[in-house]
Amino acid sequence: MTGSADDFGRLITAMVTPFDEDEALDYQQAGRLAQRLVKNGTDSIVVSGTTGESPTLSTEEKIRLFRTVRDAVAGQAKVIGGTTNYNTRESIELTEEAAAYVDGYLLVVPYYNNPPQEGLYRHFRAIAESTDQPCILYNVPTRTVRNMEADTVVRLSEVPNIVGVKEASGDYEQISSIISGTPGDFRVWSGNDQDTFGIMCLGGYGVVSVASHVTGRLIKQMIEATANGDTAEGARLHHHLLPLAKALFPPVSPVASPSSIKSALNLSGFNVGGLRLPLIELPPDAQASLKTLLDEYALDED
Repeated sequence: MTGSADDFGRLITAMVTPFDEDEALDYQQAGRLAQRLVKNGTDSIVVSGTTGESPTLSTEEKIRLFRTVRDAVAGQAKVIGGTTNYNTRESIELTEEAAAYVDGYLLVVPYYNNPPQEGLYRHFRAIAESTDQPCILYNVPTRTVRNMEADTVVRLSEVPNIVGVKEASGDYEQISSIISGTPGDFRVWSGNDQDTFGIMCLGGYGVVSVASHVTGRLIKQMIEATANGDTAEGARLHHHLLPLAKALFPPVSPVASPSSIKSALNLSGFNVGGLRLPLIELPPDAQASLKTLLDEYALDED
């Protein structure tokens, strides 16, 4: 295996994919965004994850995007490729094709198929065994319908190059079971910005963040304070950041992520364009509310 979980750091950003006015992928701006994220505290970048609108990208676009981000942050941050979907064979093919351009992979629970736990186990094991690079599992039942249970994650942690999990279930009992049931070097990253502090207090390692596009420095400060045992400061920063995390992922919304974070970036002066259908932009009234909220934060700089 060519790397470990610790190589990816505590703050991983699930990067949006910039588009131009014609909805073509803006590779130059993608490179600039990657550099901006690293400047503001990001340790590793997930490229072509669901926040990056991966279902709307072609294989050719994904490979070029991996290469673009790798070149932009070479020697400064790791690149994690989002290479999986609900098709195991197709996921293996893209994983193998991306190997030259990424340092590891984020493997999302298959959506739509709704496989049983044994199907999840075999799916992820097959993908991990197709590469010697480290793999991070991604459990996000609000998007995939199927929840990957703690016992399945514990089984998968025995696969040598499955090094951690991005847990977005919001189920603290399940997350506690994963932390206690996996080896000491297996890492649990929060998959929800609002859960980072709580998961770290349980023994989690960090976060795969979306809010870090605009408040990466503050999130890094919260993570470092908590990791160093200053939970009072970690809690203070958590409560400060919580309204923004909730605004980016409201429980009831007419649009889906990454609409809110793309709007936040555009409103803050860093243009990433719009979204490809079937996703749509944030409505004007929601953008106005988001702009008011952003004004309350010390936002990241270019």
